[in-house]
Amino acid sequence: MTKYIFILGGVVSSLGKGIASAAIGSLLKSRGYSVRMRKMDPYLNIDPGTMSPYQHGEVFVTHDGAETDLDLGHYERFADVNCHKTDSISGGRIYYNVIQKERRGDYLGATVQAIPHVTNEIKDFIKSDLHNEDFVLYEVGGTVGDIEGTLMLEGIRQFANDVGRDNVLFIFLTLLPFIETAGELKTKPTQHAVKTLLEAGIQADILLCRSKVPLGESERRKLGLFCNISADNVVVALDVDNIYKVPLAYHQEGLDVQVLKHFRLYEQAPEPDMTKWQNIVKISENYEKETKIVVVGKYCGLLEAYKSLSEALTHAGIANKAKVKVTWIESDELEPLTDAQLHDKLKYFDGILVPGGFGVRGIQGKIRAIQYAREHKIPFFGICLGMQTAVIEAARHLLGIEDASSAEFGGKCTPIISKMTVWEKDGVQHIRPDNGDLGGTMRLGAYPCVIKEGTLAHRIYEKTLIEERHRHRYEMDIAYKDKLEAKGVIVSGLSPDGLLPEIIEIPAHPFFIAVQFHPEFTSRPGKANPIFKAFVAAALKSEQLFE
Repeated sequence: MTKYIFILGGVVSSLGKGIASAAIGSLLKSRGYSVRMRKMDPYLNIDPGTMSPYQHGEVFVTHDGAETDLDLGHYERFADVNCHKTDSISGGRIYYNVIQKERRGDYLGATVQAIPHVTNEIKDFIKSDLHNEDFVLYEVGGTVGDIEGTLMLEGIRQFANDVGRDNVLFIFLTLLPFIETAGELKTKPTQHAVKTLLEAGIQADILLCRSKVPLGESERRKLGLFCNISADNVVVALDVDNIYKVPLAYHQEGLDVQVLKHFRLYEQAPEPDMTKWQNIVKISENYEKETKIVVVGKYCGLLEAYKSLSEALTHAGIANKAKVKVTWIESDELEPLTDAQLHDKLKYFDGILVPGGFGVRGIQGKIRAIQYAREHKIPFFGICLGMQTAVIEAARHLLGIEDASSAEFGGKCTPIISKMTVWEKDGVQHIRPDNGDLGGTMRLGAYPCVIKEGTLAHRIYEKTLIEERHRHRYEMDIAYKDKLEAKGVIVSGLSPDGLLPEIIEIPAHPFFIAVQFHPEFTSRPGKANPIFKAFVAAALKSEQLFE
């Protein structure tokens, strides 16, 4: 029978429930169990797709086209699973579903109430689209005590009673502050947080305690006593300098053992295979070389906005046995610089990466960085908006179209980049009206790309048909393909119908490639995305660029 694990958080936010959930999933999978990873967010947005990156960080896109919280990226990278649309729910989606049912008359005239209608919708999500997985893990967003999470906790409490407490485990991630002047680790905030959770009718089974210092036996017994659990189920989560040490640290602390003991599975459980994480940590602590990459982005003030990108560069470094030192530069900082100042700013870097984004702010800075990389023969990699600005740069400076721009940015221009209104996926035509909603209406999820043989892209991927994840509503106008190719900028990847450019490159350049998709979403530790691996190898000037 499927076992259900809920990971909740208390005391403060930003404790790392996503990493904790992902690491626990990884530990269970390392023992041969099948796992499903899910996220429950209390906020009232339908999904994070319309949120500013400064509000919510990166929007992670699943294979099947859901815009989700960045924690699903952690789940995929650690547990090496593909999450689905049905693995993410928000308070807004819950209420939206309830209101839709009310409008359709599904409640047969009943007065619609928080209990049972909203809580039933929450329980329906918990049970939905399961396929006899051994374990399903649910990270519950927010902090226990937040008013918007009240009904989610109630739905979870009811669900635990419905399926039986023997089939449910509550892990409570909390903080143990260390008061340096007193030299003491304080347990009182955790005691109060557990009490708040109890007021919602949920008894924590395992305490996962974030701490800067080791947890002594006296503190462990005290927490167990006042939080009504066994001292063995008080597990310390010490700060680490590398997130890929977390599964190893949790295993060393016996967290996976306590999880299995709760479900009475420990005696028959296979031993975990931790080789993957041991090798990753070994390589990352013994790098043989180093390269310097600059990311010219729009949201560098909050690096969570580029979480998958940052991790993909780390994975590429591991694959090349090289430390990738990343410098983050806001693109609008480059706009007022003279050519000499721009040169002084960028000349120290081995590679330039321009990532995705939305809106006109900082576009000229991105274009200047791309022009610098092209003219100075510095390895360049553009992603989504990075490809679009690379096309604009080429149109302006190679084709001589001075007002070349994107329809997204408005104003009078020659729109080299145009809005997609019709596209196809899995044989179904998608149409986006000009006055339609913004949320969930982009070209989302995995789409195929046909790669031209003999190109840089073909050497990188070693195949002519790939699938990568997309998140965009603007696209290079195919009408400019021949003109750009006459100037040395070729389209090496196209949608199967030949209408949507997916990859551009410059054969005469040491390494210049840009893609409309987001390859960072499919990168894994120990299995770097091929294009990130090749970019870092090019920055290292490696002879094994395509091994």
